Amino acid sequence: MSDRPSVTRLGRLIAAVGLAVAMFVGAAVAAGRPASPPPAPGGDPVAGSFEGPTSAGDLEGAVRSLQARLARLPGDWRAWAALGRAYLQQARITADPSYYEKADGAFARSIEEHPEDNEPALTGQAALAAGRHDFAAARDLARRAVELNPYGAPAHGVLGDALLELGRYDDAFASFQRMVDLKPGVPSYFRASYAWELRGDVARARSALEQALRTAYTPADIAFVRFYLGELAWSTGDLATAERHYAAGLRRDPSFVPLLAGRAKVAAAQGRTRAALRTYTDVVERQPQPSYLIELGDLYASLGRSADAREQYELVAVQQQLLAAAGVNVDLELAIYDADHGRPQAALRAAAAEHERRPGNVFVADAYAWALHVNGRSEEALVHARRAQRLGTRSALFAYHKGMIERSLGNDAAARADLRRALRINPHFSPLHAPRARRALAALSRSS
Repeated sequence: MSDRPSVTRLGRLIAAVGLAVAMFVGAAVAAGRPASPPPAPGGDPVAGSFEGPTSAGDLEGAVRSLQARLARLPGDWRAWAALGRAYLQQARITADPSYYEKADGAFARSIEEHPEDNEPALTGQAALAAGRHDFAAARDLARRAVELNPYGAPAHGVLGDALLELGRYDDAFASFQRMVDLKPGVPSYFRASYAWELRGDVARARSALEQALRTAYTPADIAFVRFYLGELAWSTGDLATAERHYAAGLRRDPSFVPLLAGRAKVAAAQGRTRAALRTYTDVVERQPQPSYLIELGDLYASLGRSADAREQYELVAVQQQLLAAAGVNVDLELAIYDADHGRPQAALRAAAAEHERRPGNVFVADAYAWALHVNGRSEEALVHARRAQRLGTRSALFAYHKGMIERSLGNDAAARADLRRALRINPHFSPLHAPRARRALAALSRSS
């Protein structure tokens, strides 16, 4: 059987794009990680809700129970808030954008029934705002929730997520620590892990995830944590450990698509091309998110299969249009994608707009640096590339971007150091950029 998507399969993918919008938008509801490229320590295709991941079956039962209760007791404001949280989860799991509107309505009804001291609904509204990438609104709503209930762990988590996205790292890390103190568990340990990962402390990041795994008891929780343990191993180039975690997660929850995507990129890195393409095709049929489509497209491009790559990129373009029509801000994601796919001016517009909104965010700094570089403004780019590394984040992509910028400026020694660091962190970080890093490093070595 050919591993190229058939016309029928492509049609199904296009039809599914609208459903994928909700998954793409909702990915950052709780995680504090970018919802699409750049890759680790960004790249969060699916995040748990602010109260932890839940299976589809559990959610359906919870929604039915809450709806039945509200039919009897329409003034139960706590039940309305709980229903809103359940709808947020359903949007994440089903990729159906209508659940976001339902969540919005449920939270609004909760506040209508109980306008004072309604911390659960405010926390839900904050999570919804974060999912829509309105991080300033998410911060303000979460702060109000924390003021109402300083002991509410979910509100501290969502506040930390928003602060993190806004580049307020010290404040974000403090919120995450408060959440851990109040309610140790998968959502809080996950955030603690990411805080350590951002600061380049992989050992502590792994330890926090292992603590999360020890507290996880549902298949969905376990799969979620296994995925991020796999991502952490992947980000350091440890393919065997990454594959072990992805496989272990799938044994507990075969429906968790990010684990399949993890296995696909490991197969690609190991040179098992047919297995990688087959698995990626399965992934994008189940959840045609931009990050997965780009990964598959870039793999095709690295193999010289430009027509197949173009099919995936065309679907990404459709999603971009749908997201823009829905009023979703994805400038950060578009900046990196456009810079890497021949649209330098569009990349710079998107990156500059996001830099204006979130000047302290290291991922924004990296995207802005790369966009400036591909537009021939490498001196300016270097300033932002250095700022992207201010936390000590061990990112092969950050190091690669800085190395290529240094090379364009004739700073050969610095370029060699950065490119070597990128390949030392993760020699498989990108099917397109890792080979370019090796070629650039070889050219620099010959000229030295």
